[in-house]
Amino acid sequence: MSTLKIYNTLARDKVAFVPIEPGKVRMYVCGMTVYDYCHLGHARVMVVFDMVQRWLRSQNYQVTYVRNITDIDDKIIRRAAENNESISTLTNRYIQAMNEDADLLGVQRPDHEPRATSYVPQMLSLIGKLEKNGLAYQAADGDVNFSVRDFAGYGKLSGKSLDDLRAGERVEVDSAKRDPLDFVLWKSSRETEAEEVKWASKWGSGRPGWHIECSAMACDLLGEQFDIHGGGQDLQFPHHENEIAQSEGAHGHGFVNYWMHNGFVRIDNEKMSKSLGNFFTIREVLDKFDAEVVRFFILRAHYRSPLNYSDVHLDDARTALARLYTALKDTPPDTQALDWNEPYAQRFAEAMNDDFNTPVAVACLFELATEINRDHSAVLARQLKKLAGVIGLLEREPQLFLQGGGSADGLSDDAVAAQISARTEAKKNKNFAESDKIRAELLAQGIVLEDKPGGITEWRRA
Repeated sequence: MSTLKIYNTLARDKVAFVPIEPGKVRMYVCGMTVYDYCHLGHARVMVVFDMVQRWLRSQNYQVTYVRNITDIDDKIIRRAAENNESISTLTNRYIQAMNEDADLLGVQRPDHEPRATSYVPQMLSLIGKLEKNGLAYQAADGDVNFSVRDFAGYGKLSGKSLDDLRAGERVEVDSAKRDPLDFVLWKSSRETEAEEVKWASKWGSGRPGWHIECSAMACDLLGEQFDIHGGGQDLQFPHHENEIAQSEGAHGHGFVNYWMHNGFVRIDNEKMSKSLGNFFTIREVLDKFDAEVVRFFILRAHYRSPLNYSDVHLDDARTALARLYTALKDTPPDTQALDWNEPYAQRFAEAMNDDFNTPVAVACLFELATEINRDHSAVLARQLKKLAGVIGLLEREPQLFLQGGGSADGLSDDAVAAQISARTEAKKNKNFAESDKIRAELLAQGIVLEDKPGGITEWRRA
């Protein structure tokens, strides 16, 4: 089998993956800030790195997968105040909602889901090391900041030089900082803030800055240096750049060997944003489309490419996924184990080992389906089902998807059954005009009828 190669943002190239410890992979992914329902961008992060960890496990790596939860943040504080509720009540509600969304999308739970508020002591320890190393200082306003210009490697992930960076674009100008590029490690408490967002420290009462949270949690759970760190492309700078500065500045050696970033989600070729009115939560999308269709839609694109969302693209994804399920419905698979030496499996593995190239891997699934439809091979049907299962697809009974995998609205199963019975009765009475009329009416409502030998009629949603 081919060797896994990963596009490493740090190297700006596709490179062979060699774990620090043979046979084991330690992976950290930046998770959600829980002050609202998750949106499509979050869905992509969850599904992409779920696919990554599934593939690594299928190749017999022992994976430790960490995806954090940011449960203390300016946005969280503001939202809780607006709702007149405690921060813990707000964050617990949206953590539950996030897990519900992830479960529907077939996202397996990470091995660890650390909450930032549970790791404040580790954050304070890390800040103390940075101060000792001359990389952190307390400003006049009480905040503790990281001194960017004193860290020699700053900019190596994003490719940005200090001279090119300008205060203003994603960098807040603050007169208390020694340099506008410096970023906060510890925010001094304000009198108006709730007590639940105040922690004691040697620098006074305060709370952690966003960037220090991930450095502390990753280090505590995965060690000072680990294999893979992932997240959305928007986190490359400044968040991940700052993580590197903090972690390497504190420990004096490398932090992460492979950096992975998934591409943006676009809505009808425009960037998704609330200001443009094209912002969709996962729940809003799942009101219209089956969750597996959404997962398939995400995986059909390469994780580093932009993902263009539209109802047309989701409808196309639903039709395509139905083709795969139809092949399994008409040719039930045998019960043997997946054969990795079979040619389709080898090509699937080659694609996945080529920087998780799911578009090519999914194309292999469609080629398998075409051959199954032609030869009705139970062996190939098994290969199709099990290969798809490696990336979290085709895990339902085909008929359940075909009859329920369409739009969330439409005719109920009972209503369809009643219409089929009426059509069967019309055919018995040789009223073929009525029979054809019922078929056409059902088709207009997205129901496709398939007449089988023996007078049996099966149906699926278009």
